[in-house]
Amino acid sequence: MGMCIAAPEKYLAYVHLISDGWRAFFTLSLALQLFSWVLVIYWSRHKWGNHPISQNLKAHALPQSGWGAVASSVNTEFRRIDKFATGAPGARVLITDNWIMKVTTYYVHIALQQDTHLTVTDSRQHQLSPDSATPVQILTLRVASINPSVKPFDIRLNSTEYAELREKLHAPIRNAANVVIHQTMSDLFLETFKSQVEMNQVYQLTSGQELESCIGCMQVPANTKLLRLCQEEGEGECQQCYCRPMWCLTCMGKWFASRQDQQKPETWLGNRVPCPTCRAKFCILDVCIVP
Repeated sequence: MGMCIAAPEKYLAYVHLISDGWRAFFTLSLALQLFSWVLVIYWSRHKWGNHPISQNLKAHALPQSGWGAVASSVNTEFRRIDKFATGAPGARVLITDNWIMKVTTYYVHIALQQDTHLTVTDSRQHQLSPDSATPVQILTLRVASINPSVKPFDIRLNSTEYAELREKLHAPIRNAANVVIHQTMSDLFLETFKSQVEMNQVYQLTSGQELESCIGCMQVPANTKLLRLCQEEGEGECQQCYCRPMWCLTCMGKWFASRQDQQKPETWLGNRVPCPTCRAKFCILDVCIVP
């Protein structure tokens, strides 16, 4: 009908006068409309009992009740303020006292908590996120139910929300992929700090010089040395540190993070902190690995 108005010279209102191509287009459009109405009518039968979401809810219904009782239970728990909710609008993850749900644009995945097993299957590190300029770790969890009528589905969430997720779940979460989960901003920063330092210049020990244990943790040998490499002599705020290697990379990263403004994590990588021993200022580009 829109093309009849937009292109009156084609005489599309007269089906017997149009070309075979336009006739096929008209037939396909009409068929799609008819199919859509037939599908909606089929879904609406038995009080929408044939709808895919209703069928999904029916898998959790007791023999003497229908999918409406399950929907009522979900609605009641969803209205509570203590539910766990995360994710983008197109892939929302909701966890209530008894239900695990993933709400996508066209479907609702739902599983009963007592019937499910959650497994961490993947982890991805992103340097930027829509909410902040700080690195984020996105975890992928597989939700599998012992109910054969419920298909497994994946949920994704920020690693900083992992602790809150575990508090809401009744069953433990398995880590099948041996994923290291960074649950705090300091953990995420430490991973980024190590990656950046590994790209810096390597410091070679002089002959006869030996590495001692890290004075921070006393567990591993010290393997970092501070060298002023970011700027030329006399420029900037960084200073030359003359301390021997005394700290491991993990302890140096924790020290670097502890001296930052905790309310502005997006500025951590570009800031300068004093050396934990001599107080000479340095930045992340001045931290060198000792092989």
